[in-house]
Amino acid sequence: MCGFVAVVEHARGGIEPELLQRMADTLHHRGPDGDGRLLDGNVGLAHKRLAIIDVEHGQQPMYDPQDDLWVVFNGEIYNFIELQAEIRAAGRTLRTRCDTEVLLHLYALHGDAFVERLNGMFAFFLYDKKRARALVARDHFGIKPLYFHLSPERLIYASEIKAIIAHPAVERAPDWRGVHDYVTFQHGLDDVTFFRGVHKVQAGHLQTIDLRTLTLTTRRFWEPSYAVDASLTEADALEQLGALVDDAVRLQVRSDVAVGAHLSGGIDSSLVTTLAAPLCERPFPAFHGKFDAGPDFDETAHARAVATHAGVELVEIGIDGGGFVEALPRLMWHMDEPVAGPGVYPQYEVSKVAATRVKVALGGQGGDELFCGYARYLIGYLEQALRGAIRGTNDEGEHVVTLASIVPNLRFLEQYEPAMKRFWARGLFDEPDARYFALLDRSGGCLDAYTGDFRAQHAQADVFARFQTVFHHPQTQSYISKMRNFDRVASLPALLHVEDRVSMAVSLESRVPLLDYRVANLLDRLPPRVLFGGGHLKHLLRRLAGDRLPATVARRTDKMGFPFPLDVWLRGPARDFVHDVLFSEACVGRGLIDVPAVTRALERREPFSRKLWGLLNLELWFRTFIDERPATETAA
Repeated sequence: MCGFVAVVEHARGGIEPELLQRMADTLHHRGPDGDGRLLDGNVGLAHKRLAIIDVEHGQQPMYDPQDDLWVVFNGEIYNFIELQAEIRAAGRTLRTRCDTEVLLHLYALHGDAFVERLNGMFAFFLYDKKRARALVARDHFGIKPLYFHLSPERLIYASEIKAIIAHPAVERAPDWRGVHDYVTFQHGLDDVTFFRGVHKVQAGHLQTIDLRTLTLTTRRFWEPSYAVDASLTEADALEQLGALVDDAVRLQVRSDVAVGAHLSGGIDSSLVTTLAAPLCERPFPAFHGKFDAGPDFDETAHARAVATHAGVELVEIGIDGGGFVEALPRLMWHMDEPVAGPGVYPQYEVSKVAATRVKVALGGQGGDELFCGYARYLIGYLEQALRGAIRGTNDEGEHVVTLASIVPNLRFLEQYEPAMKRFWARGLFDEPDARYFALLDRSGGCLDAYTGDFRAQHAQADVFARFQTVFHHPQTQSYISKMRNFDRVASLPALLHVEDRVSMAVSLESRVPLLDYRVANLLDRLPPRVLFGGGHLKHLLRRLAGDRLPATVARRTDKMGFPFPLDVWLRGPARDFVHDVLFSEACVGRGLIDVPAVTRALERREPFSRKLWGLLNLELWFRTFIDERPATETAA
């Protein structure tokens, strides 16, 4: 787990060593264990290392003298031991035990196609000096970040945006498409960021670069495939799924440093913790954040039950509002862009404690997107089932969810009545893309806090059209597959963005075993009736966990995520801070917020957390990255 910068100048000799180092120094938190640099003609590479595998010999940039190759790499290749065996069998000599080195040898053996052999979380820049070309790739799900800036003069890659905008030639200006995406979804779409001229390398994508001309070519090396195998039964799925999840955890506990887990008490993290603990040294610590704000925000009983069942040490971390205000500006600096929800703060607090005990922490991220865990899927299908029952139709060709089958699972919606009221207030029985967009759209209750000019611009933005291009994957026939595809391609990377930044802020490596591409490939081949029949959320994962977890956890119907008393804090310890930020001269002068509307929101007694959170994040982002040029974490 590391951070890197790669700069290619169109004219030779144009890279300043001091500038390259300053750019890399913005990433020191990602890799405090090592610092390396290469300046070679018009190519400059810089790396910050967090040492996990082969601690003594994994320095980067790493060089292969036989083929004149260099690489800078962020992440982990979990199947590196198996790949090392293949490399030795091909007659090549490995100089280290480090997973980084396999990238160089596999490229020499297989060319660009080698990336398809990798099982891991990764982002890398591989420099082929002999051929004057470079290869860039980002893992299947976008677990590890990578950004780029391309101009006629230069090409810049970096693990975080702050390293790119540290270059004086990169303009610091908002990309308003990113702002409108955030207001709608609280995350971005496609390759757009909040910064004009800075783009994401998208998940599962590979780029090749002609270093003489700065010509950039992009292709996908992996994407979800929804070609259903109708012969697969639930029994088949559970048998294969159990083996794949077990193997994913086996691969991801590989480490030369201490390993632990995040344990919320939900099914995803509980299963990962239970599977990982027997494979690791004891004591195996599991880290659990808890709030002293009443039962609506407390999952500690579930976490304790899992810890006892799995025989792990539960480290309970109390989280209150005392450090919330102080942490927010620092977290914005780490995040680079506004984030979806306030869970970033408790995740950060838990990661801080975890980093004092371990260097690697496993988590359950990805379970909702792969296994149909979101209540909005059930809400969407409830509407579909009502329409089918009323009109006597079935739009999908097979009854994935009927009105009769969905009734036993409606208990999952008990805490979502406000969301359902808002959803059905916007209409009923429209086309599936419009209905799912309505379920995701966060702007409805928030736009009244923005000025008329901003609302007019938002109405003209092409957010829905861009949403449709992702939602309507050509292989998706069922509604559930379309919803899952959007969440996999658009929403999940935003959650992984938070996962990466809060862990790397404290130099902790976060691993997510459920996001093994082999697991995804299996689930995407299943008939929708097997994956989501009756609208039973996380049906297959619950079946898999049934005999591995305490019954009270495996059968949970409440879904807390990372519960957070934001409204309590915003009206309490953070109240003055919110007023100072939103009514500051700089914020009002931007012309984005409607001051009377925000004043009314602050004076109301009903919860307003999501609206206020979005406004606060947006203004903190402008302060941090547009008003002032950030240099290092201490400057934040």
